[in-house]
Amino acid sequence: MYPHLLKPLDLGFTQLRNRVLMGSMHTGLEEHKEGLHKLAAFYEERAKGGVGLIVTGGFSPNLRGRLSPFSAEFSRPKHAKEHQVVTEAVHKHGGKIALQLLHAGRYAMHPFSQSASSMKAPIAKFAPSEMSERQILNTIEAFANSASLAKSAGYDGVELMGSEGYLINQFICKRTNMRYDDWGGTYKKRMRFPIELVKAVREVVGKDFIIIFRLSMLDLVEEGSTFEDVVMLAQELEKVGVTIINTGIGWHEARIPTIATQVPRGAFTWVTEKVKPYVSIPVVTCNRINTPEEAERILSEGHADMVSMARPFLADPEFVLKAEQSRSQHINTCIGCNQACLDNVFKGKRASCLVNPRACHETELLIEPAKNKKRVAVVGAGPAGLACATTLAERGHHVDLIEKNDRIGGQFRLAMQIPGKEEFRETIRYFANRLDETGVNLLLDTPADFEQLKEYDEVVMASGVEPRKLNIEGIDNPEKVVDYQTLIREKTHVGNNVAIIGAGGIGIDVATMLTEPVHQTLDDWLHDWGIDKQLEHPGGLFPFPDAESELNVWVMQRKKGRVGKGPGKTTGWIHKRTLEKRGVNLLGGIQYEKIDDDGLHIIKGKKIELLPADKVVICAGQVSVRPFEEKWQELGEHFHLIGGADVAGELDAVRAIRQGVELGAKL
Repeated sequence: MYPHLLKPLDLGFTQLRNRVLMGSMHTGLEEHKEGLHKLAAFYEERAKGGVGLIVTGGFSPNLRGRLSPFSAEFSRPKHAKEHQVVTEAVHKHGGKIALQLLHAGRYAMHPFSQSASSMKAPIAKFAPSEMSERQILNTIEAFANSASLAKSAGYDGVELMGSEGYLINQFICKRTNMRYDDWGGTYKKRMRFPIELVKAVREVVGKDFIIIFRLSMLDLVEEGSTFEDVVMLAQELEKVGVTIINTGIGWHEARIPTIATQVPRGAFTWVTEKVKPYVSIPVVTCNRINTPEEAERILSEGHADMVSMARPFLADPEFVLKAEQSRSQHINTCIGCNQACLDNVFKGKRASCLVNPRACHETELLIEPAKNKKRVAVVGAGPAGLACATTLAERGHHVDLIEKNDRIGGQFRLAMQIPGKEEFRETIRYFANRLDETGVNLLLDTPADFEQLKEYDEVVMASGVEPRKLNIEGIDNPEKVVDYQTLIREKTHVGNNVAIIGAGGIGIDVATMLTEPVHQTLDDWLHDWGIDKQLEHPGGLFPFPDAESELNVWVMQRKKGRVGKGPGKTTGWIHKRTLEKRGVNLLGGIQYEKIDDDGLHIIKGKKIELLPADKVVICAGQVSVRPFEEKWQELGEHFHLIGGADVAGELDAVRAIRQGVELGAKL
């Protein structure tokens, strides 16, 4: 069914079983006390699920290259010995695995950072010291030492992290390399560092060892590499012994989204397609490839020799296996939300996955057959209820899933209608198939009946949330006011002037939906973000073109401070930048006076202002829906509360699904 995706790749000295590379992800297990054993279980499930080649999260080749003071390092024989548990777990299932070697350079979050030049990164706390020639040579030697140790640990190869703005990338680009010696100046001198590094690594590991070089093909920053630069470096890398060229898109300091759900699927494969004809070694493409159909299309059209997918393997370790078995509809698709993976890592927490809470918790969150099979009622078929019901049924319980509406999905059914969140539809599709697969008895259009609930062994209340109502004069005027659920569900006409009360995630989503350009293609999206598809500008970037919406929209919040970021730590800036580009008015520190035929009257500072809104949209949070709450105590310890029914707050699908799976695994 996927002839290109599942075709083996011959590297001469070894063969990969398919064209799937599991891209590098930092999970937080790399530094965990028992992290390598947990990491081994994490990678083992993915190897068992059919991945052709796994690349680990980044390990530093020396102390100064660490991302933070306590980040993972791989530089000593003891590290190699400890890592054998990882390589053995992968090889047990016929998989192959490469260790990523990453030197943070000026991105390091400690005062001992080093780089090509002493230029502080906009996202770093410390300015790096400029490396002396001796330090450069020592760093190259450190990479070679780590690669040699990786081979002794049983790794099949290493990936040299030469993209995303880390040290190697910092030497390559004029933006960060202001040197005038033999390691800077002309491009030929700037690319000397990666070339010498690869030479040193190849010398110590021999011929029969995979060297992947992660090449930044699109820097998306000013003074980045030109297309000619990228091609020249790719060709030189091939000459000095690189086995595979992997693609990197964008530096971490670039202000352009590259992997978030707002990014169209396969948005950057055209870059790899342009580079591929200039080299004869395999080239890997990446970013926002999350289905076997998309991967097959990319490979069949000749954009690359392999596809790299990282987060899709957090979502479903059996991605490849299900594709092989023609069961792609059963793949738990990555929705690109970042909420449990990157957001967690940037907070110093362990990564996981919104749609798969077992990711990186394989040794702790176990789904095992139930010893005592029970009759369980789950009330509510939103994310929490679906996760709980299917987990319970998988373990052998008889489960009735009771839903008052005519469809499953809950808040996800609203979310999938927001531009840039269409992927949420995939989660509903996945759970619909899981209901059938696990044998859950789904009862739609069925309000819960308390007397019937008392007949079950266990009752799980996952009844979700509803919009919070505000006490503002005139808020009950149906011609002037609408809540977010009604607006999204019924596509309410809003006129030309819209006031949105509430600047949390929902308010931002509504503003995005109302101002979204019509019929936006991939080329439109690239143009909107200033990405030069012709690669005529250094870094692939030209000035941002602002495209204001025809609507006049205000987004407001009561608290003072920054407005428009929404809840996502790694995606909030994207939402804010999008709304700013569209001319949306973002107002903080607002008090709401009244709503009348003239619009919304607000108090800003000490001044009363009128916003001439045709429609006022209420996005001021949610409250839990708790049917017959006064009777819950009658069910005693057999009653369980999860999801939005437990805590409303800001919509938190990560918590909702995790609660559902954890309870389902426990009962």
